[in-house]
This record gives sequence, C-alpha cells and structure tokens, in this order.
Amino acid sequence: MINKFIRHLRQRTLCRTISNKIKKRIFNNKTSHSKKNHGERVKNTLEERINQEKQRFYKRHGYELDLEKPRSFSEKIIWKKIFDRNPLLPITADKYQVRYYVEQLVGKDEAAKILIPLLYVTENPDDIPFAELPASYIVKANNASNRNIIVEDNNKTEDEIKEKCWKWLAKPYNLENYEWAYQPIEPRIIIEKLIRDEEGNIPTDYKFYIFHGRCKLVHINYDRFNRRLKSLFSPNWELLPVKYRYDRGPFVDKPFNYQRMLKLAEKLGQDFDFVRVDIYSVGDKIYFGELTHYPGSGYSPFDPRSFDFELGRCWEIVLEYWKGKTNQA
Repeated sequence: MINKFIRHLRQRTLCRTISNKIKKRIFNNKTSHSKKNHGERVKNTLEERINQEKQRFYKRHGYELDLEKPRSFSEKIIWKKIFDRNPLLPITADKYQVRYYVEQLVGKDEAAKILIPLLYVTENPDDIPFAELPASYIVKANNASNRNIIVEDNNKTEDEIKEKCWKWLAKPYNLENYEWAYQPIEPRIIIEKLIRDEEGNIPTDYKFYIFHGRCKLVHINYDRFNRRLKSLFSPNWELLPVKYRYDRGPFVDKPFNYQRMLKLAEKLGQDFDFVRVDIYSVGDKIYFGELTHYPGSGYSPFDPRSFDFELGRCWEIVLEYWKGKTNQA
C-alpha cells in the first residue's frame, strides 16, 4: 500500500501539504509481538508505549513527560513519534525516496546540483557492482540513521560490506524507540559519492531546525560521523550559550553561502510543522543531506533546560486534529 501511495503522490505533486487532507491512516503502526529487540518484546499497545516513553523521558530529562499538553521541544518529538501519521513522513525519512521529494520541490535542474550523486541502489547487496564503483564511496541503509560504511583505499572488503548490508536489511531501525516514520519504508541499500571539503575532510554538517517553514535554530556537527562537538546558532548566526547533549562547540564564521543554505532548508521544510534539514557546504557548492523528523528520538537534553521549552514554543501542534484519530496508533 505504501508503494501505491508513493506512486500516487508522484503523479500528483509531492510538495503540497497533504497531512490535513488525509482522512484515515495509511499504515497500521502496531508491531507484531513476534518481533524482538535485544531479547525483549517490543511493546505494542499505545498505553505500553506511552508508559515506556515516560520512564525514558524522565530518566533523560529529569522532568515528567506531558503528552496531553506538550510544551518543550523534546516532549513534542515524543508526541510526534507516537501520534503523527502524516504520510509524508516515511517518504521523506527514506534516503532514496526523499530524492524525488527534493526534485519536486526545487526542480530537476536544481536537484541535480544539490543531491549527492547516487551511484547505485539495490534491495540485494549481492548485486552491488563493486568493480564499477569508484575508489571511494559511501554505503547507506535508506531506512535508518547512522548505518553508513565509508569505503576508500580498499579499507573494506566486498564480503564485509555485503555482510553489514544484509544485517541492516534484516533489522528494523529504531523499533524500540517507536520511530514510526522508518517502519513503512521498503529497505534498500544506496551507494553515494563520498564528498569531501577543500581540505579532504568530511564536510561540516549544518542542521536547520525548521518550524512551520521558518528556521529557528542551526546546529553544527564538526564531524559528520562524530557528534560529540556541537554548536547551536540562532538564524542570525549568534552563538547560543546552550549545550545539546554533548560538549558545546566553538564559534565559527558563517559560511559565505549561508543565505542559500537557509533558503533551501526553509523550502525543503515547508510542508511540516517541524523537520530538521541537514545540508553540507563544500566550497561554493551546497549538498542536501537528509530530512530528520525525530532528532535524538526526543531523548537528547538541552542545558539549560529552559531552552528546550523556548524551542518548543516555535512548534505549534494541532492537538485537536489528532485527538480521537490516534487511539489505535
């Protein structure tokens, strides 16, 4: 049904906001009792999920989770995981399908400039044409975060890559954290060009927090695959005295193409009440990274805590719309 819906959206216009037009859910989020996670049954009922989220939330944040009237950014992330069934979420969380979404929003010519070149996509890792690939590339699971293999200088064998890919395909992503958007995605392996900055390093990762089409926060990771140094900036590029889970990073100069990045992020985020848009800057080029709907799965604390609530005020959730439509979620 998801595949038919994707085709339907392509025939229409993906860039239009459709969540308010949906009269019924397109995906049953109930998880089979037979699925396991770390040896424990993944909880299935709404009540069980909410209770577990409350326990985790208090342990991470030190205050009670309120899903009746969520106020903080972290509370609203948890609310979104449990209740929001906007059918655009699985499409844009899919690292392969999101390419079509970007193309619809910005046009084919612009998309060709900002999308990282796709080298190969498959549902069968044994089919990967290694002999035809360049010396360096990156292998990803399309339905997950942090499932990546950087390949360069023959640092990985074909068997190692295929074995890792088969493991990714066999295990659902973040089922234990109830990240619904990933569950309907048809698992694939995608291979992209490995992009580097002018000094040959992994590019700086600029993460734009877009609320109702407007950027309210920019979060920088200084190593795309090491998240332990973060700086938070206002949209006007003021370094905020806020720590986000890991160590606070330093002030850095605003990239010269920042306004282009900001404009692109707001355009790509216009169909959502909240989404994080990841963009990379390499010389005079900018590249689209991904759309993220559940940053930190709602468990990453801010210091000071008051910033969590300040950011939450940027996000207006229409609770009445979902009331009564999600009691079977």
